[in-house]
Amino acid sequence: MLTITRALHDQIVEHARKDHPDEACGVLAGPTPAPADGRPERFVPMLNAARSPTFYEFDSTDLLKLYRELDDRDEEPVVIYHSHTATEAYPSRTDVSYANEPNAHYVLVSTADTDDAGPFQFRSFRIVAGVITEEEVEVVDAYK
Repeated sequence: MLTITRALHDQIVEHARKDHPDEACGVLAGPTPAPADGRPERFVPMLNAARSPTFYEFDSTDLLKLYRELDDRDEEPVVIYHSHTATEAYPSRTDVSYANEPNAHYVLVSTADTDDAGPFQFRSFRIVAGVITEEEVEVVDAYK
């Protein structure tokens, strides 16, 4: 299960809406070593270097800078997120091929109303060795 604060949840959704019609992407960082299921604490929006409505790609220079910063701050990527602009919030084959952080939660936000449930979907997955497992998301005001 992914437990995330309302503030972080809302920042991800806002980033997805702001970058629409292009896909948005970023990371939520948390302390190393992470608690059992990780604890996302810091919002790190990234630039979609592809600037595409159907594909996202972290800029390699920004990604290197991020990992150096994470190392300096004793953090790790707890959540890796991106948006889908025209499809449901479910990992594509490309998303699965990019999933190289086995301990991370992969959050997808769809800015398309694909299920008549409202203006966006917010879903979380674990992706390990190509296997996708959806997990529950608990949004809290603050961590206990």
